[in-house]
Amino acid sequence: MTKIMKTYHELIFGDAENMKELKDNSIHLVVTSPPYFNAPFDYPDLFESYDAYLDKMRKVARELKRVVDEGRIVCIVCDDTLINGKKYPVVADLTKIYREEGFIYRDKIIWIKPEGYIRISRRSGVILQHPYPMYFYPDNIQETILIFQNGKFDYKKVSSGVKEESKIDVEEYQKNKWYLTTWNITNVLPFKNRLEEGIAAFPEEIPYRLIKLFSYVGETVLDPFMGSGTTNKVAAMLGRNSVGYEIDLELCEIVKEKMGLKQSSLFKKDYDVEIIIRDDARHLRTYLQEKVKKQKSVVKNAKRKTKKLI
Repeated sequence: MTKIMKTYHELIFGDAENMKELKDNSIHLVVTSPPYFNAPFDYPDLFESYDAYLDKMRKVARELKRVVDEGRIVCIVCDDTLINGKKYPVVADLTKIYREEGFIYRDKIIWIKPEGYIRISRRSGVILQHPYPMYFYPDNIQETILIFQNGKFDYKKVSSGVKEESKIDVEEYQKNKWYLTTWNITNVLPFKNRLEEGIAAFPEEIPYRLIKLFSYVGETVLDPFMGSGTTNKVAAMLGRNSVGYEIDLELCEIVKEKMGLKQSSLFKKDYDVEIIIRDDARHLRTYLQEKVKKQKSVVKNAKRKTKKLI
C-alpha cells in the first residue's frame, strides 16, 4: 500500500478576488462551486444585480489565471439560477468569462441528482392545473461541472514515481462510470447533515473524482469558494495539499469541524492545517440582514418625505 505523505492545508477567510497569499502558477487544480446568484437557499440579495455577480466571477477567474499552473485544470460546479420566475444563464456566462480570460474550454460533465429527492414543485406542477401547451416548466435535477484548462499540459514533467503513486483505480473508474459526461451522484441534503445546514454544499464524491482525475499526489488543490471545506477535506484524504478561500467568517467553525480540528480524527491525520483570517472576511448573513434593514429604512424615509411634500 502506498504511504500517503504529509500534506499542508491553508484555509483563508477573505475575498478570493485577491489571492495574495498564492504565488503565480502555484496551483495544480481548482475544484469549486461559486455561490448561486442570489438564490434564496444560499445568500439571497448578496449581489446588487446579475451583472454585479458576473463581474465578481470575472475578477476571481482573472486571479485564477494568475495562480493556476500551465496546463492545469479548473473545475466549476454551477447551475443556471431561477429567481422570482426569471432564469439566469449562469453556465453559459461563466463559460464565456473563462474563455475570455484565457482558459481553454475542455469539457462539461452533467451531475444528475436522484429523481426521488425532487418533489413536484409549483413550477412543474403548473401543467397539472393547466394541461395545455406552453404551461410546461421542468424541475431541475442536474448541475453542470465546467472543466477549463490553462494552456497545454506537459506530461513529461511528472516523474514515473509520482505517476505510479497517483494511479487511478481502473476498476473504480469503470464501475462508477466516471468515463461518461453524466455522473449520477446523490446531493447533500441539509436536513440530513447538520454540518451542511444552510449551505449549498456539494457531495464529497465530486471533488474525490476530480482530484483523482486531474491532479497528482503531493500537488496543491485550490477552492476559491471554500464553503464548509469539502474540497479541502477530500484533498487531505487523497494526499494532496490544499488552499481554500471563503469570505464568510460564519463558516469558520464548520470548516474546523470538517477538517477534524474539533475531534480526535475524521480520518487519519497526515496533514497540518493553518487558518488565516483576513480583514476582508465578513459574517455574511449578519452583513446581508443589516444591508436589507438599511434598504428598508431608506425606502421608509423616502415614503415619509413624499407624504410631507404632498
